[in-house]
This record gives sequence, structure tokens and C-alpha cells, in this order.
Amino acid sequence: MPSHQASSPQPPSSSAPHGVPAPNNAGFLRRHAAKLVASAVITAGLVYTLRKGGLKFVPDSGSFADVKWWTLAPYFLSLVGVSYFRAVRWRFLLRAISEVPKRRLITVSWIGFAAILLMPFRLGEIVRPYMLREKGKVSMASATGSVVAERVVDGLFLSVVLAIALIFVDTVHPLPQTVVGLKISVLQVRSYGFTMLGVFATAFIVIAVFYFARAWAHRATLAVFGVVSKGLAEKLASMAEKLADGLHFLGNGKDAAGFLAETTAYWLLNALGMWLLAWGCGVAHADGSPINFGETCALMGMLGVTVLIPGPPGLIGVFQAGVYAGMTMYFPTSVVTGPGAAYVFLLYAIQVGWTVVAAIGCLATDKNAMRMLEEAESIAPPPAS
Repeated sequence: MPSHQASSPQPPSSSAPHGVPAPNNAGFLRRHAAKLVASAVITAGLVYTLRKGGLKFVPDSGSFADVKWWTLAPYFLSLVGVSYFRAVRWRFLLRAISEVPKRRLITVSWIGFAAILLMPFRLGEIVRPYMLREKGKVSMASATGSVVAERVVDGLFLSVVLAIALIFVDTVHPLPQTVVGLKISVLQVRSYGFTMLGVFATAFIVIAVFYFARAWAHRATLAVFGVVSKGLAEKLASMAEKLADGLHFLGNGKDAAGFLAETTAYWLLNALGMWLLAWGCGVAHADGSPINFGETCALMGMLGVTVLIPGPPGLIGVFQAGVYAGMTMYFPTSVVTGPGAAYVFLLYAIQVGWTVVAAIGCLATDKNAMRMLEEAESIAPPPAS
């Protein structure tokens, strides 16, 4: 990663930048103790469940017998491309606020992606907006709103892809009662996919209404929720208005088209890479025919909507469960626990390895990045009042 000496605000120890809460001196572990404990419990439960179901995080050597090792290189290159588009498309969400160089977006985003991955319950989401904020140019509120808009659009995009795959891509017949290695019914998994579509569609519609018809949406919120509590209604309306600011890109056709085009490139390249790696690992149907692109889209969609849920550090267990849930619908159990296990392991190992290495590279080449990351980790959540 080329060196980029980005200008950045002074540490907020004396005065916090506009829209940024002052750091709390309490230690990170103490402030997030409950979340860290809950994360550890979730991780232990998922690991135990997968192992009890006959699945291993590191498969036996026999599972790798059919792996075409040369496919790891092009998969890795596709992952670099995925990370690039995932980072630079952010500029379209920020353009109405400030023009941010691509190099800076890559540095901030790649460090932020690692923080999201490694910190439990998506606590790392604060890192990207905090590292990007710059007094007089990009406020913390604006950066956070753009990240929320990005998250909602991603969730909606991915859940639409998943819903289409669940409807039109043929599954094995009959469908297994439960996901391989998990005591979760396949029908529940399919229902979850459609539920997530409803959740993200609703979220997008709500913030879009607040963006395009703010005054009416504000009045409607007060009328509906004010019956319960006027204070609650005001808070909900205020929160929705701040989040709606992240949709500034919709007011500019060029920015909207650019963001949607690069979002499509991001997810399409992701699906193509996953398809190649699955083929390279020998994931195939009972008749020997290899995995097809539609099935890969279902796997990607199931993985994507699963990891969007706050979970344990490193997404341990959640990542594996998402891919296994998808594979159970399309491949026999012997494939899921054999070549499929090798696929899940390599997919996870390469993604985590690249995310961490990319972040380390950015930290090493930007002298301000480490300081800003430490500041971001020291921020306490905004007070409820």
C-alpha cells in the first residue's frame, strides 16, 4: 500500500472534534465487558454445536484431497478486488459532504474492516467514521450516517440476491430436515433469508422517506409513537433524520449510479471468487456436476446476511454456520462434510488472513493511522440521554 500522509485532527483529549464524543478514560475491556462475555459465550456455543454435529474448524486431510491448489491464487486476487471496490465506493456517499481521495478511503476502510472482523458485536463499526472525520470537512455524524446507509444498501442488495436464489435455484430433493452439523431446520434457514429481505427493505424505505419527505415523516413519527411517549417519538425521529443524511447520494444521479455500479461489482466479484474456490475444492452434486453460479449466489447471500448480525470476534462459528446452511440446501451431506468442509476452511482462512494483513499494511504505511485507531477504540458509546 503506498504511503499516504493524510491530514487528521488532533487527539480529542483536550477538545473533541465536532460531533465526536470525548474519549472515556475507562478501559476498553471494562466498558465492553458484558459484550465481550456474551461474545465468548456465543463463540463457545457455536464451536461446541459444530463439533458435536461432526464438523471441524480444521478438517481432516482427506477433505483436501480434491483441492486444486492453484485456484487459491486467483481467489486471493478476486478478494483484493472485492476489498478495493468495497472501500472506494464510499466516496459516492461522501461526495455531497466532502471529496475524499481514494487512497485515504482505502487506508481507513481496510483498517476498519479488520476492526469490524476482530471486535465482537461489530464494535469496530465506529472505527471507519472516526478515522475519516476531519474538522470542518467531515463530521462524525455525517461519516456515521454514510456507513449506516452503506450497511442498509448492502443488506438489501444481498437479501434480494439470496431471495432470488432461494426461489429459482433448484435444491436437493428431498430437503434435509436440519442443517448439516447444526440443530437448525433448513426451512427455518430459508425463512430467515426472506425475513432479512423484509427487514432491510423496511429499513431502506424508512430512511428514504425521511430523506425525501422529512417534514411529513417527522410528523408521522410523532403521531404514531407520541401516543406512547412524546420523548421517545422525538428521539426516534431525530435518529431517523440523522441516518437519512447518509442517503445524500440519491439526490445526485451520477453518485447514485456510481455507488450502485461499484456495489454490484463488489458483490459480483465476490460471488465469482467464491464460485471458483468452491469448484477448486471439489464441491459438487451427487452426480458429479460442479457447483453452479446460482448456488454460489445462495451461499454468498446466506453467509452475508448471517455475518451482518453482531456476533463473536473473527465471526468464528457464525461464518462457518452461514456457509454450511447454504451448502446443505444444494449438496449431499458427504460433500458438505468432505470437500465442503475444506471449502469453508479455506474461504474463512484466506478472508481473515487478507483482512488482517491489509490492515497491518495500512497501519505501517500511514503514520497517523495507528494513533487514530487507538483514539477510536477509546471512545465510549454516546450517552443514552
